[in-house]
Amino acid sequence: MQPLLLSTAYFPPISWMATALRFEEVCIEIHETYPKQTYRNRCRIATSSGVLNLTIPVNRINGNHTKTNEVRIDYAQNWQLLHWRSIVTAYSKSPYFLFYRDCFEPIFNLKSETLLDLNFSVFTTISKVLNIKDLRIVSTEEYLDGQGFIDFRNEFHPKVKTNKSVTIELPRYIQTFEENHGFIPDLSILDLIFNLGPQAHPYLQKVGACIQVS
Repeated sequence: MQPLLLSTAYFPPISWMATALRFEEVCIEIHETYPKQTYRNRCRIATSSGVLNLTIPVNRINGNHTKTNEVRIDYAQNWQLLHWRSIVTAYSKSPYFLFYRDCFEPIFNLKSETLLDLNFSVFTTISKVLNIKDLRIVSTEEYLDGQGFIDFRNEFHPKVKTNKSVTIELPRYIQTFEENHGFIPDLSILDLIFNLGPQAHPYLQKVGACIQVS
């Protein structure tokens, strides 16, 4: 099977994680021109009021020509405290929040200079929590044309539906605020972990095995 080519992501959506786990090797594109308003610097969680986007403020040092590996995190405002408080408020009553809290809280005390460094730390923590051992993650050495890869760099987007014909079925699981809003699919992997705990990894494997690309 060809390796998978993905964009970086901040607490990725469930579909991103399920797709990644289907492969033995995932290559993260870091030499692209950085696009705004994507999962590269944001994630979606469920709150009592509905879906909340948590966005990392960033600085593009070369304006619209900034590459993803050049994007710096902006600490002018205490976004880390805001993100963590929002996560605690959203998931403190979920079945596995207390079990995993100490795994994730240290991330919000990091002072990573670049977005890529932070996202790598996030993925490393997720991998430990989910006990992911057989997935190899590498970064691109230059911008790739996609040949030789399954190119999903722009497949996962919070606002735009891509042109690829990809079918990803996300079965319902019990969510904290499901009585308020019904089941909300494809939230951040945090939602799956805090609600399913040890069953999060089997859930992702089941979804990944059913992904169809045409």
